[in-house]
Amino acid sequence: MGPLEGVKVVELAGLGPAPFACMLLAELGADVLRIDRPGGGISMGPPELDLVNRGRRSAALDLKQPAAIDVVRRLVAQADVLIEGFRPGVAERLGLGPEDCHAINPRLVYGRMTGWGQDGPLAQTAGHDIDYLAVSGALHLIGRAGGPPQVPANLLGDFAGGSLYLVIGVLAALYDAQLTARGQVVDAAIVDGSAHLTTMLLGALAAGAWRQERGTNLLDTGAPFYDVYETADGEHMAVGAIEPQFYAELVERLGIDVPDRNDPSQWPELRKVLSETFRQRTQAEWTAVFEGSDACVSPVLPLAGDHPHLVARGTFVDHHRVRQAAPAPRFDRTPTSLGRPPARPGEHTREALTDWGITDLADLFASGAAVQN
Repeated sequence: MGPLEGVKVVELAGLGPAPFACMLLAELGADVLRIDRPGGGISMGPPELDLVNRGRRSAALDLKQPAAIDVVRRLVAQADVLIEGFRPGVAERLGLGPEDCHAINPRLVYGRMTGWGQDGPLAQTAGHDIDYLAVSGALHLIGRAGGPPQVPANLLGDFAGGSLYLVIGVLAALYDAQLTARGQVVDAAIVDGSAHLTTMLLGALAAGAWRQERGTNLLDTGAPFYDVYETADGEHMAVGAIEPQFYAELVERLGIDVPDRNDPSQWPELRKVLSETFRQRTQAEWTAVFEGSDACVSPVLPLAGDHPHLVARGTFVDHHRVRQAAPAPRFDRTPTSLGRPPARPGEHTREALTDWGITDLADLFASGAAVQN
């Protein structure tokens, strides 16, 4: 199932953005084999709830042993893609770097996921989402006037600037490999992707339509008609009435007189009026007021919310008794699916390696190079 059916991917297990990228490839139909270390790695919970590992099988190999490295090389010989998220140089020291793998399989797309990239002064330095956002300038954008930058969980760096750019690169390289019979390395760095995401605002900054000061611009809560407002029950409504016609409907549905929004000097008073108005009713009441309108007003819901629109589209599903997001995007001819639940590290070692043509399992298990959990 999915447009990538028939594509074979070897994933050298890591954390965060690389597994999420492999999850996407699996949901697009690729056969992804995750190579875990025996005993697994760091997880935010029980393995069966580590949702970024869904959709694929896990084989446990001890990459400190030459026999395990040999198994990975035999898998690479059959694969279309390899994904790794080590620090630069680690894969090379294992004998699984791009040159090693391309000597085995010249068509291989070799995807590398790091925070800082494969080179540069910070390449060997530890970091997390917040650090990459900070250096790229993306973190500086987020926050209210006069306040500090606000942290957007790890969605903007790890998964938008990291995972999605890795998947885009892998898909483009796969297409090129079909045309040229030559693979290549995809160097996906979170700091690069995070910077790339700011492209529209960089243009606005150059044109004088964006200021470096947080909370003073059209799309960063500087404008009172693009902000969130507290309701009578302590919940919030999101207001995005940028265009004049949408703003006119906002004002009409609120039933209030407002200052001139085209005069920024009036924005503090406009914000005060909107704040006082939204505090007069609950979130549910305001949701009913704006239902079906073009006022661009929506309730701010918690994770895995049950908004009627999400229910109608099946945006969230209960899969193996766990509430989770359905695959995206959607295809009309090659539909995607969730597939397998997250695997325990090494849960499918025997099954998966056999399917990939590895036959010397008895010796691998006896030596500890491979582990079945």
